[in-house]
Amino acid sequence: MQSQNNNVIVLEGLSKVYSGNTHALRDVALHVGAGEIFGLLGPNGAGKSTLVKVLLTVVKPTVARGTMLGQPIGDKKTLAQVGYLPEQHRLAPYLTARQAVEFVAALSGVDRSTRKKRAAELLDRVGLANWMDRRVNVFSKGMRQRAGLAAALVNNPKIVFLDEPTDGVDPVGRVEIRDLLIQMRREGRTVFLNSHLLGEAEQVCDRVAILVQGRVVKQGRMVDLQQEGSRQELTVRWTGAALTGNVRALPFRGMQIAPTVNPDGAHQYVFSDLDSSAAQPAIDAARAAGGDIISLLPIHQRLEELFMKIVVDPTTGKAPPPGAGS
Repeated sequence: MQSQNNNVIVLEGLSKVYSGNTHALRDVALHVGAGEIFGLLGPNGAGKSTLVKVLLTVVKPTVARGTMLGQPIGDKKTLAQVGYLPEQHRLAPYLTARQAVEFVAALSGVDRSTRKKRAAELLDRVGLANWMDRRVNVFSKGMRQRAGLAAALVNNPKIVFLDEPTDGVDPVGRVEIRDLLIQMRREGRTVFLNSHLLGEAEQVCDRVAILVQGRVVKQGRMVDLQQEGSRQELTVRWTGAALTGNVRALPFRGMQIAPTVNPDGAHQYVFSDLDSSAAQPAIDAARAAGGDIISLLPIHQRLEELFMKIVVDPTTGKAPPPGAGS
């Protein structure tokens, strides 16, 4: 774990209980490092948006032990150093994109000359240079999302909270937004990303936390989580009349997939789920059975695999029912 001096958010125990004893958040403990992209992941109803709203003082917590930017959770002065793009955000449709971003800047206390300059720069940065003087009501959903990103950055925040930032954005726009997140990290900003798009989170996040029914059930560096479930993929080639019997005699035959038949009649098998301790015995067994070793490759655990292991009940094959949060 990083030292607290390197963290911009430290939660030691955060809970939210609604009436009827409905627990949206249950003793959440996590830390977010300065200058990193942090992903908060979880199924619908896990409490992700509730957690973000508590950090932004939109929702009052039942218990809040922790700090953000060195101040206790709930300190409103801290919000001057925070940017926020809520899910399904709304910019005033009768304003132009430039006016809408400048309006958000004014609410954040940015002086007039600075907000005019930053609004133009940021709208150009998110790909709306040719649209900044058009009214928001003519924008597509993806364009409104881009304008919202510009508004979230207009006060030059240290932490940017983004709730589903690529929602409704086309594939090209998603790549551009991912590049923008990486650029924010280079600038030293911390990005707190709330997303259900696991593939995108895997590409950009330095660390993630997985929230299930209001509890953090897993958190860590992305590289460590990928290594945690790593395995080996062994490819072996057999020729000759006895190849079927030889393959069937292997102790790891349950891991094989259907073979590829080469033009020369050789069969090539891939054994794709070997843990590290089984790799060498598998190679020895395959050679003893007359196989030629083609390759042994490391396969890292994908975030989606880890997520499904955590949130899906192995007995029922279903995710847990949603709680009060979302």
